[in-house]
Amino acid sequence: MNIGIVGLGLIGGSLAKAWKAYTDATVYGYDRDKSVTEYAQLSGAIDGALTDETLASCELVMLALVPAAEIEYVQAHADALRGKTVIDCAGTKQTVCDACFPIAATHGFCFIGGHPMAGTHHSGFKYSRETMFQGAPMVLVVPENNDIVELDRIQSMLRPLGFARFSVTTAAAHDRMIAFTSQLAHIVSNAYIKSPEAAAHAGFSAGSYKDLTRVAELNPEMWARLFLDNASPLLAELDGLIGHLTEYRDAIAANDYETLRQLLHDGSERKKSVS
Repeated sequence: MNIGIVGLGLIGGSLAKAWKAYTDATVYGYDRDKSVTEYAQLSGAIDGALTDETLASCELVMLALVPAAEIEYVQAHADALRGKTVIDCAGTKQTVCDACFPIAATHGFCFIGGHPMAGTHHSGFKYSRETMFQGAPMVLVVPENNDIVELDRIQSMLRPLGFARFSVTTAAAHDRMIAFTSQLAHIVSNAYIKSPEAAAHAGFSAGSYKDLTRVAELNPEMWARLFLDNASPLLAELDGLIGHLTEYRDAIAANDYETLRQLLHDGSERKKSVS
């Protein structure tokens, strides 16, 4: 099978390396930074550059860009994608799927929204690795008219990369959940580290500090785009969190032991119930 990968950053580079390591696929890649494409080929992550000519031979095309760039690519290459399967890997789904499902239907190709639930706080090809998706979940968003046979085909194509579980959902449900499980966590971590005490944490910090600051170091350009692309669900989560934090703050300010104890108890019990 011939595979094209558009975007050779952390996720796209890891996809390329995984396809090469675990399958006999021929992999073509493209990155807007030509030096990244050249390095990926020299390192053996791809067999060659994804061009108009090599795209024609690909049965599967995977997009690993921010949502707006994925939409631009699909719009520009719609005719060339006829008969192919296209899977996107952006961090939000509503914008991409709303734009690309109708394009796919009009031009005769299969478009699937995807989100590999894997990664690190680093970005870029140099941090990509073939084992990135081992044991990871993969979320899929399919068109309403997609049948079970087609869905099974997509899962079979992706399973060799190491995905342990596939979840099928809607774009809206995906984006609501990602606002909570991923985006809010990145904002909290990024804001927490801005404390003036952070500079002197050495010798006073252990597991709690490491857990809460792990994703504070992020790609600001990419995450800013993703946050704004998913503004409504993310704002709802932020408003909810601010409300809860205010409850804790008010209890502490009032020296209200019983209210504070109850808040802490409720949070602890909530964690037990959702783990």
